[in-house]
Amino acid sequence: MRRFAAWRKGRIAELAGPESWLGLVGLHPIEPGINPVGRGADCTVALPGGPDRAGELVWAGATLEWHPAGGEPLMLASDRQGKPTVVELGPLAFFVIDRDGRLAVRVRDREWASKTTFVAPECFPYQMSWRVNAAWQRLDSPVTMEVPNVSGDLREVQVDHRAVFEVDGEPLSLLPVSVENEKAFFVFRDRSSGRETYGAGRFLKAPIGSDGKVVLDFNRAYSPPCAFTPFATCPLPPPENWLPVAVTAGEKKPASPSAA
Repeated sequence: MRRFAAWRKGRIAELAGPESWLGLVGLHPIEPGINPVGRGADCTVALPGGPDRAGELVWAGATLEWHPAGGEPLMLASDRQGKPTVVELGPLAFFVIDRDGRLAVRVRDREWASKTTFVAPECFPYQMSWRVNAAWQRLDSPVTMEVPNVSGDLREVQVDHRAVFEVDGEPLSLLPVSVENEKAFFVFRDRSSGRETYGAGRFLKAPIGSDGKVVLDFNRAYSPPCAFTPFATCPLPPPENWLPVAVTAGEKKPASPSAA
């Protein structure tokens, strides 16, 4: 319970902070060439404040540069290389995301919390029965799983393990969307989705033990970014991860923030 309370506290702090998904105010695709950035009607990247023309994003081949009005050009890295370069424009900031060679700019308002009333998403009461020790089972041969996202795109993921477990005697399994640093990342949907929990499913990170087990603590299942903002491109649960039971643990549907 103490570890769950610490996780819950960190989760709320993340959602309420200046880097929260709730602070996103725009997602703008860009094209090769010159992409104006500013408040002006002719800007590819439209900002909710600031000058009519704050500068230009210049995309040429494999390079992307920020040319601020009256300033020196800055080479930008997208999130494909890890952490993207963040451009600060007063209370606003933007960075570039790369989705299979298609670039888009996410705009963040760091002062969002002063303009809205944040309501932390509720959780189901902690239940030890939803902390499941699943078998981390190697597949006889790797499979290619198609993972959709909210934009309708499909991403192919190679999977060579699955988590196998039971709920009330019913055999179930989940396929990981990714595995990194001895942690598996799952995107799943269940019978509570769209009723008590977010309709598009939830995320779960689970440590992989050296004993051939993976701990699925559904009490830590959480809503994806797209539950909080239309400017996220979240993966959706593949059909293989639609559970035929109601997982009454973890985060419930988030409340919509209201104007402060």
